Amino acid sequence: MLFMNDMLLLKLGEVVLKGLNRRSFEDRLKANTARRLKNLGQFKIYSTQATIYVEPLDDAADMDAAFDACLKIFGVSAVSRAMACEKNEDAISAAAIEYLRDRLTSVSSFKVESKRSDKSFHLGSIQLSQYVGGMISDAYPHLRVDVHTPELTVNVEVRDYAAYVHAGGTPGAGGLPVGSGGRAVSLLSGGIDSPVSTYMIAKRGVSIIPVHFFSFPYTSQLAKEKVLKLANILTDWCGRLTVELVPFTRIQEQIRDNCPEEYLTIITRRFMMRIAQVIADRNGCGAIVTGANLGQVASQTMEAIGVIEECTRLPVLNPCIGMDKEDIITLARKIGTFDTSILPYEDCCTVFTPRHPRTKPRLDAVLEAEAALDIDTLVKEAVDGIERIKA
Repeated sequence: MLFMNDMLLLKLGEVVLKGLNRRSFEDRLKANTARRLKNLGQFKIYSTQATIYVEPLDDAADMDAAFDACLKIFGVSAVSRAMACEKNEDAISAAAIEYLRDRLTSVSSFKVESKRSDKSFHLGSIQLSQYVGGMISDAYPHLRVDVHTPELTVNVEVRDYAAYVHAGGTPGAGGLPVGSGGRAVSLLSGGIDSPVSTYMIAKRGVSIIPVHFFSFPYTSQLAKEKVLKLANILTDWCGRLTVELVPFTRIQEQIRDNCPEEYLTIITRRFMMRIAQVIADRNGCGAIVTGANLGQVASQTMEAIGVIEECTRLPVLNPCIGMDKEDIITLARKIGTFDTSILPYEDCCTVFTPRHPRTKPRLDAVLEAEAALDIDTLVKEAVDGIERIKA
């Protein structure tokens, strides 16, 4: 059932802890919300008292889809679907009785919790809860009041503009609004870890530029499409994404033909870092994000990671570094990337895998091996061949 005053209340998370620049975080969150709901109808979006209000302007607005979309907006700690009404106890009671009818008829116990942000309201929170609770009990005689473990909690909020009635909030995405924490390049391989690491850094308010390295014909068109699908899934959380597809075949062949086999993976990843830095510099990014997980593979020992990251001056963020693999998989399932990540399409990380990779490489030995390569030319050729596709 649709109601004239049906709306969404988005409760702020960490944003409320910000100081003098809190307003800029709220403005960013409102802009992100407006962009996310743009294709779902016309909405009025405004904020006050640590809450963002999403109010449909006509009956064509898809409130169910808007609710689901808001659950994936970073910076929102909880989303409540609520009914607005006049700020008097009778209007509030009538709203609760009608708006929550389906919920109230399906449970046997309830309680009312009231918050009075507008301190000019003539009833205190406890008084208001008692009044509304009494009216609900009269309207639904089968209900009993249970203040400790109720099946349903009726929430009443008396705020600046109106009073709001709802049945509690659904946990939101949390974190900080995307765009409030700068920009970063994220290496998106197509596996399980890198989409999760991308999600985790976006949750810290960072705008993401995904970078994928492909090595045709060693990697297929299906592998490329898999990565683009992952990026598309991530847009629900990270906002608009444009994937930078880097041709990597010549670099990998040159490494294979000219460098010791035991260093193939290390040198390959160092080239990825160099190219990622060029892309970062072009896009005003302040960091590189990877899905590295300590000890998971030979190139993810402390020594190997140190050598790989040595060739970039940018900070390298590895949010999955200390996570258990099962934790990463659980998060991948939550954000919707797992089923795509496990599709059996190879990526360039599996091309020319050494039989006996060096797990504790020395930087001087790697630099000596790289001396056989024209690094600057190879990097330039790869960067010049980048294809950019909007997810």
